Amino acid sequence: MYSAVVPPHLRLVSAPLAHPDAIVAGDRWRFTVLTDGLVRAEWSDDGAFEDRATTFALNRALTVPDFEVIDGPDALEIITSRFHLRYDRRPFSPSGLRIRPLGPGRGLEEWKFGEREDLGGTARTLDAVDGRTELDSGIISRKGVGVVDDSTSSAFTDDGWVGPHAEAGHDLYVFAYAHDFAAALRAFYAVSGSQPVLPRWALGNWWSRYHRYSQDSYLALLDRFDAEDVRFSVAVIDMDWHRVDSVPAEHGSPWTGYSWEPELFPDPGGFLAALHERGMRATLNLHPADGVRSYEDAYPAMAEALGLDAATGARIPFDIDDPAFLEAYLTVLHHPMEAQGVDFWWMDWQHGPHSRVAGIDPLWMLNHFHYLDSGRGGEHPLLLSRYAGPGSHRYPLGFSGDTIISWDSLDFQPEFTATASNIGYGWWSHDIGGHMFGTRDDELTARWVQLGVYSPILRLHSADSPFLSKEPWNFPAETRAALGEALRLRVRLVPYLHTMNHRAASDDIPLVLPLYHAWPEHPEAYASPRQYLFGSELLVAPITSPRDPVTLLGRADAWLPPGTWIDVHTGAVSQGGRNVALHRALDSIPVLLPAGGILPLASAADTDAAANPAAFEIVVAPGADGEFTLVEDDGVVGGEIVRTTIRWEQAPGELTVLPADGPDGVVPETRTWMITFLALGADEVPGADVTPRGATVTVRGDVRAPLVATTAADPSPRTRGTTDRLFAVLNAAQYAYEDKTAAWRVLTSGRPDAEVFAELHALELPAALLSAIAEQLAARGEGLTS
Repeated sequence: MYSAVVPPHLRLVSAPLAHPDAIVAGDRWRFTVLTDGLVRAEWSDDGAFEDRATTFALNRALTVPDFEVIDGPDALEIITSRFHLRYDRRPFSPSGLRIRPLGPGRGLEEWKFGEREDLGGTARTLDAVDGRTELDSGIISRKGVGVVDDSTSSAFTDDGWVGPHAEAGHDLYVFAYAHDFAAALRAFYAVSGSQPVLPRWALGNWWSRYHRYSQDSYLALLDRFDAEDVRFSVAVIDMDWHRVDSVPAEHGSPWTGYSWEPELFPDPGGFLAALHERGMRATLNLHPADGVRSYEDAYPAMAEALGLDAATGARIPFDIDDPAFLEAYLTVLHHPMEAQGVDFWWMDWQHGPHSRVAGIDPLWMLNHFHYLDSGRGGEHPLLLSRYAGPGSHRYPLGFSGDTIISWDSLDFQPEFTATASNIGYGWWSHDIGGHMFGTRDDELTARWVQLGVYSPILRLHSADSPFLSKEPWNFPAETRAALGEALRLRVRLVPYLHTMNHRAASDDIPLVLPLYHAWPEHPEAYASPRQYLFGSELLVAPITSPRDPVTLLGRADAWLPPGTWIDVHTGAVSQGGRNVALHRALDSIPVLLPAGGILPLASAADTDAAANPAAFEIVVAPGADGEFTLVEDDGVVGGEIVRTTIRWEQAPGELTVLPADGPDGVVPETRTWMITFLALGADEVPGADVTPRGATVTVRGDVRAPLVATTAADPSPRTRGTTDRLFAVLNAAQYAYEDKTAAWRVLTSGRPDAEVFAELHALELPAALLSAIAEQLAARGEGLTS
């Protein structure tokens, strides 16, 4: 019989008791000033307050900020440097509890109890959603105040279990940070815990498909991908890994299973070992709702663990709110398969938020305990599961559900991913390419995978249909090339992604952020939901609508923040502070570096996402000074870290890779660094390999010594080959030859661009073609030469 005591590795470290000096309280109300911009506001009908850690709030023992209390006859006032709270000492009401943000910002307004004026957080799932869905609350507000309502969340008991929230009333965490959104997020993580560091291998490509694979067919598929020079670091095996067709009808649904299907996987350990030999990790799909039935291999041991008589054959119900069941569930059902080689689990729970105990969400329980259990041996813990409310960021990764295949779904996904950061949720894994329904659209698939490259996790997936697959060789040449290049690029991005992975954990900055986090006083930032910041360096404007039938180009309508921006794929230079239309063929989407931006990529030959590369391409956007510190580790939780600073100095035109800082043995002793200076040519980088994208030089050396690559002093980035780019736009256009010839005569006339554009209008070119030409003319006309 198993013990009902929660073992230590399934308990979170917490500090739930706030310092007494932070508390201002009455008989049924209590305010805790947690930071200068965060106050906990509680009303309890019976005067009992919740002092335990909750699923959201782990740490309230924070440094007490400076604040003033005015205990007036009509109202209590609490004033910090960031907010002014006024309360009438009665049950919370819009007239009685108000908080005014005091920080700078346009459009700030007083918050009144009950108001929701935030910019959104995230949602539990995108299951069956076609396009937009309603988002839960976040803490980021254009009006300056956001709220987490913790009134009904579960609380941790002293023995590590969970139970209902103690209060019958309100338990609110009010973030009054005005437009200092970064500080609001830091306060959120201070109370709820930071995001953990993901294992590096999770940042590569994931292969997933709801398909009846055998161990031989799965390995043969990976061989074919190897032949295509496409590498995966995670193998996902959907529910057919376990018995499905062979489940006797009297047992009901076959969705739940814990026994390998021997016809498909006669040697599970050998299969998993073969995946590991390829440098891959493996996850299996779980649908635990139906419990454990008598046909399962583990049924006798499960019954014994719970003190039941296996001879009865009675179903053992799924009962996650019972500590004894939980321990047996993990130890009997999952640990043996982990010993076989299963690296982590995909929790596919779709059965609602309710259990036998009020306030306890089974999904949250599964996420919490599965995640902690997966790290019990000192491994990086990992779980793929749906979102279960504030605090879920501690248990990555998010599985956003069974997405409908449509352009509307793709169009919403960038906004959905970025907005989740408003509730601290930084690691979404979507069904890239969409899961089900819809119509075959090769362009849609390519654009979705390109978005996946610049998403937290790139996990290809599709439903159980012989016609739904995402192997590049199943597509025509143009799409096949786009998919292959996208998947290869994702592996090359891992050094950058892993650096941002560490930044997210240490600096409390999610990987993906809406533009208004960086430009809160610009209205255009709020009106650009499809764009987002991807780490410290990149601005991404994905293409989420079909290409124009005349130009054959996709279009992203974007707002470029002030400054100079250079596309990492094309080398095109754009001046910011304006709205633009960016056009791209099927081979790329707009991904921009600001002047001074530095992007480290693994070399094309370094295809192991888990390994620290032997060679890099460093992509530099000249025009301003810049610095990037590459972070690499030994793959061990709490292990060794090496930091390599890469510095670009604009005035002398000098790129320096500084000596690696950290212990020996973590990164290769010597490395090759291919430096690409975007939008520079042979005139500014003599001896370089030059393409329209930029100029490339290579340096090699010991990682403990500085390496330098130089350009001309104060180089000026400019779009190269604009004449050729204009010709390419016209040449590809599905339009009358004579009209294209007339347009070309105008474009090569040598007259000022304003006159050229006016005459092109007079030619009555199609609007989409004129827009694509205008993008190139703008690059030529902003003081940039061809």
